Amino acid sequence: MENTVTENSKNLGAIIHLSTFLKFFFPFGNFIAPLIIWTMNKEKPFVDEHGRQAINFQLSVFLYTLLIGVLCIPFFVIFAADFISLIDVIEHTAHEIQFNEITNLSGYILLFGIVAMLLFGLFIFELYAVITATMHAAKGKLYKYPLSIPFIKSEASSISELNQSKNEHNS
Repeated sequence: MENTVTENSKNLGAIIHLSTFLKFFFPFGNFIAPLIIWTMNKEKPFVDEHGRQAINFQLSVFLYTLLIGVLCIPFFVIFAADFISLIDVIEHTAHEIQFNEITNLSGYILLFGIVAMLLFGLFIFELYAVITATMHAAKGKLYKYPLSIPFIKSEASSISELNQSKNEHNS
């Protein structure tokens, strides 16, 4: 298959995956840049498949981040209520604040730690997956991101073309 995929297609596939890192410089750069490159080169089956995979993975990571945020909302509401009571305590005892008056502080620190670890783990997982996908694309290989939800389905014709050309090359 490596001989049937042009160097241009390999480079475009790798660039699509690498362009997802633009989110660190521009809001939604991880969607906009790969989408532009992908749509301009959809006629190439290899680039089309890598574009779909990259967009699907970025949408999946976005969804996972939102889910972590939604799971935190009830705790945030409870924390806000405790924070208001803490301000009340501070107003009434301006000079005599003690840590035992701050209820559930260790619970909030633990919750914050768990959320930070989840988000950091998701970040590391995304870095690993995008770099791996980039290396596969540069070598002319297909790559399916782990834990990626297929929002944009792959066209059967483009995958069958790729598999057919791979089988012809291996024969």
